[in-house]
Amino acid sequence: MSLNTAASPVAKDRLSAFVKLGKLSFYDYYLSAFIVWAALPGAQTWDGTTFAVILLYIAGYVGVVAATVALDDVTGIRDGSDARNYSPESGALRDLSRKPLLSGALTVRQAELFGWGAMAWGAVMWSLVFVIAPENSLWVGLLMVAVLVSNVQYSYGLKISYNFGQEVILVSPGLAILIPYVLLTGEATGLVILESALFGLWSLLVSIYSNMNDVEGDRLAGRRNLATLTTASTYRKIIVGAHLLEPLAVAVAIAVGAVPVWFVALMVPLWAMRVSQARSGVGQGNLLQARMLGIKLHRWGVPVLLLANVLELHV
Repeated sequence: MSLNTAASPVAKDRLSAFVKLGKLSFYDYYLSAFIVWAALPGAQTWDGTTFAVILLYIAGYVGVVAATVALDDVTGIRDGSDARNYSPESGALRDLSRKPLLSGALTVRQAELFGWGAMAWGAVMWSLVFVIAPENSLWVGLLMVAVLVSNVQYSYGLKISYNFGQEVILVSPGLAILIPYVLLTGEATGLVILESALFGLWSLLVSIYSNMNDVEGDRLAGRRNLATLTTASTYRKIIVGAHLLEPLAVAVAIAVGAVPVWFVALMVPLWAMRVSQARSGVGQGNLLQARMLGIKLHRWGVPVLLLANVLELHV
């Protein structure tokens, strides 16, 4: 009895460490499922195949993201960048317990096995999605493979994020809207394309502040991204430019007739908060506070897109 009692807390702690390694509590990317569902036309909204495709896609995406972040942590512990970037000065804004390799809760070998297992899970789930999807065009399947492979290689293997690809690949969360929608309908509407672009940009407007905060540690680790290859002044201008991409995307979508003019009214509250985010990060240098605000805006943006889909389809 005593052995079983002792084993239970150990198993619980190990499970908690894997949950943290895979960032499974960071659900922001998976909110794309609701946006896809709300964008579907007519009776397809309640079709059983629709729910199966969306649920299996998100289940696979959880595996893809978990593999990406786990293997990123493996690289971070090996090159020392995580130890430098997660300093005690970060306090609650950079919780060391969220890095189980740094805290010693897991070994590098355990993290690698978890990462590859998560990748295999993602590959299996997405294969099932492609088989049951009503519209399984070859180009969509190839795009799914590209997302899977490139994400897993983000900081591991080819190390895309270390070789000029960090900012580009972080736009890929937007594909979590575009891909399942096309698998279900066989097309991509102007509104869905815009929402995919915005969803990806919202992810970028979180990570871009992390990159600036981590610039010294990343330089020492040999990571080549916009933050490490430019001066602080130039990178601040890049951040401002990234913020401007959001209203620019909406303006272009309206100009080509992809979305109605009223879409701007839905976005205005978010843009007002974006000004606060830029002021905090670019103006005041509170980079991690700006990052946290970016996470909140990513979440607050989801009901905005849900409302846009309802208005477009039913009003």
